[in-house]
Amino acid sequence: QVQLVESGGGLVQAGGSLRLSCAASGSIFSINVMGWYRQAPGRQRELVANITSSGTTNYADSVKGRFTISRDNAKNTVYLQMNTLKPEDTAVYYCNVQWGGMFHLKSWGQGTQVTVSS
Repeated sequence: QVQLVESGGGLVQAGGSLRLSCAASGSIFSINVMGWYRQAPGRQRELVANITSSGTTNYADSVKGRFTISRDNAKNTVYLQMNTLKPEDTAVYYCNVQWGGMFHLKSWGQGTQVTVSS
C-alpha cells in the first residue's frame, strides 16, 4: 500500500507564502514524476507544477515566477514553495506521484486546503 501524506496548507493573506510538503511511503518504487494539482470549487482539477526524477520542472503559466517545486529523492518527498499568493490560488492542493516503472502507476494525496484572503 502506498501513502502520500501532505502538509503545509492553511490560511494566508494575499502576498504571503506557504510551503507544501508531500511524503510518499509504503510499497512505492521507481518514483518518476512528482507533482501538485489543485481544484477550486466548481472548477476542474488542474496541474500546478511537476518535477521529474532528474529535476526537470514544469509549471502552469498562472504560477510561473511565484511557485517553486522541488524534491528530495532520498526522502521520497516533494515540496511546493508558494510565494506572492493571490486569492485565485485558493483551492485544495493534491500531491500526485507517478511510479512503478513499467507499470506506470499513479497515486494521489488526500488534499490540503490553501486559502488566500484578500
